[in-house]
Amino acid sequence: MNTNAGATAQIFDIVIERILPGGLGLTHSEGQTIMVALAAPGDRLRVRIDRVKGSVAFASIEEVLEPSPHRIEPPCPYFARCGGSDFQQLNSQAQLDAKVEIIKDCLNRIGKIENVPAFQITPAPDEWHYRSRAQWQYDAHQKHLGYYESGSRRVCDVAECAVLVPELQRELENLRQQMAEDALPEDARYFRAVVGDDGVAVSPGVRSPPVREGRGLNIRRTIGNETFTLNAESFFQTNEHLLPELIDAAIGDASGETAIELYSGVGLFTLPLARRFKRVIAVEENRDAAYFARQNLANASLTNAEIETKDVAAWLALECGGKAQRRRRFGSDRRTGNPPRNQEQIQSAVGAGALQIDFLLLDPPRTGAESRVIDGILQINPKRICYVSCDPATLARDLRKIIAGGYSLDSIAAFDMFPQTHHVETIVNLIGP
Repeated sequence: MNTNAGATAQIFDIVIERILPGGLGLTHSEGQTIMVALAAPGDRLRVRIDRVKGSVAFASIEEVLEPSPHRIEPPCPYFARCGGSDFQQLNSQAQLDAKVEIIKDCLNRIGKIENVPAFQITPAPDEWHYRSRAQWQYDAHQKHLGYYESGSRRVCDVAECAVLVPELQRELENLRQQMAEDALPEDARYFRAVVGDDGVAVSPGVRSPPVREGRGLNIRRTIGNETFTLNAESFFQTNEHLLPELIDAAIGDASGETAIELYSGVGLFTLPLARRFKRVIAVEENRDAAYFARQNLANASLTNAEIETKDVAAWLALECGGKAQRRRRFGSDRRTGNPPRNQEQIQSAVGAGALQIDFLLLDPPRTGAESRVIDGILQINPKRICYVSCDPATLARDLRKIIAGGYSLDSIAAFDMFPQTHHVETIVNLIGP
């Protein structure tokens, strides 16, 4: 590392080794780890150290001295200001390669999985204009509508976003026109929007009516052979082009008696699971999402799935507590060694309440599953587990616990659901002990 200014300026010349989870470029020099935003592997850069935490320095680019062969000119005029699309400086293949390495790094370093199975990443059919859900931040005082600037709560005023589907771009323009006319709610903090088969639903981040009087908040989305009703506040995968393949990778040829789905949302996986299993129990804490899930099941004429509107950890605790109680009541007495009641009596009593789970699917938020959720999963002991994740770090953390509980990796698949960003969707299937 060559110092090109005094110690107070902290300007250095470095070469980027690789891209880390979180999308930062990494280099090492003189016992210090340096992480650089918006870098490409192989870049020779002049960087400014912005802050230091222990032996790790965080830096920003002052000048690209010699660009990496993977570096391209970012097409977005808001690049480096807007907090989204932080991979625009990388060509398509470099983005995919970086995401595969990010997953491998997390599984190895955080998950302590030494031999990560080989896997492929499925690219998005469209690297641009793919996002069918959006949240636009609104600053009524500054008259800014867009996304937060990187590392701040300042709103970057965005007139055009190249990753939005055309319907959402038009909606952004409509909102900006209303902003210019002072027609937006002054107390709105953000606007959420989602595209459906029958239009766009918009929800302002206030307790007030829709932006346009009389406009319906619910929309329908058709994915493969399934149709879902939802609104702008509902969580739903943002890149619909990859969803059929994502669902297939998650469920595959799984079938049987009972499946459980945790963090089930409006039923993206619930409906296809209900077509494969005789009984499905889906757990979702959000009442609106659970309402839509029930509606979507009813519209599909699927009566073999039930939606539990409960906190996932609390539901598992109830289920595990019930199983433990049944074991104490009908199992052998460990203190005396007395045998249990005859097997027919046990099966009749326990089988009425205890679940024998063929398949469990969880799709938690970016923060991953709580420790007590993982503990509950291990206690109910499903034969197979599918973990759907949008964050490789929390995925690896949770997999470490699941594997320690006796499960083994069966397959890994990755999907480039979020081109131009460091985010990636990962599907991991595990087999029980």
